[in-house]
Amino acid sequence: QVQLVESGGGLVQAGGSLRLSCAASGRTFSTYGVGWFRQTPGKEREFVATINWSGGSTYYADSVKGRFTISRDNAKNTVYLQMNSLKPEDTAVYYCCRRLIGSYYLSASYDSWGQGTQVTLSS
Repeated sequence: QVQLVESGGGLVQAGGSLRLSCAASGRTFSTYGVGWFRQTPGKEREFVATINWSGGSTYYADSVKGRFTISRDNAKNTVYLQMNSLKPEDTAVYYCCRRLIGSYYLSASYDSWGQGTQVTLSS
């Protein structure tokens, strides 16, 4: 059973940076892709970024392209989301999840969702 645990969220000023981590349990981590989504109250989860099993392929939402970078360290069973030039609209709970099959930007293409980590921007 795959379990993913997010960490690294917090309160940061606009223009600042944060690095989120997604730690995975189990010995199959290097065999699957991982995605990051975010959600604000009353809205559906929004795709942020995804990375394939090797780290050789990444995709980003247009809203974060050029500011966020997804990466992974398979030796540490961890995926990272480096977030730079943060904006107030980046405020959300950020979730990581395991990629299954289907379109990379759809939440239905993922499972094993973590509990989320809150990112709050102050202007």
